[in-house]
Amino acid sequence: MTTVRQLLQRKPPGVWTIGPEATVYEALALMAKMNIGAVPVIEGDVLTGIFSERDYARKVILMGRSSRETTVGELMSHPVVTVNPDIPIEGCMALMTDRHFRHLPVVEEGRLIGIVSIGDIGKAIIADQRIFIHDLESYITGAPA
Repeated sequence: MTTVRQLLQRKPPGVWTIGPEATVYEALALMAKMNIGAVPVIEGDVLTGIFSERDYARKVILMGRSSRETTVGELMSHPVVTVNPDIPIEGCMALMTDRHFRHLPVVEEGRLIGIVSIGDIGKAIIADQRIFIHDLESYITGAPA
């Protein structure tokens, strides 16, 4: 069973963040540049929210706001649901599915250490299932795994 920590080890190190005083436009520019769908919002060393493409679509565009004048702090999703890096990825999938979000910050000892997306989780689960199927086929046929 793959844990979130193991999944994070497969991803490039670090996590892009933004402050709550940044404009929505600045957040979108960062997200576009880094090809990410959400950015954790950090104030000091504290994770205070998360801003996603979904927040933009629902809270800026549909409400007639200006992305150059509205701050991330006004629109970020909070409080933030986080996970510990030692939980199995299946737990993340269930949490993300039940709560209808696509990005999940990973916190250890009160510090943000990464973020996983529903895509990251899906790919990891598929990889785990491929290994399981291969091992099962090897067992059934008597071939070495």
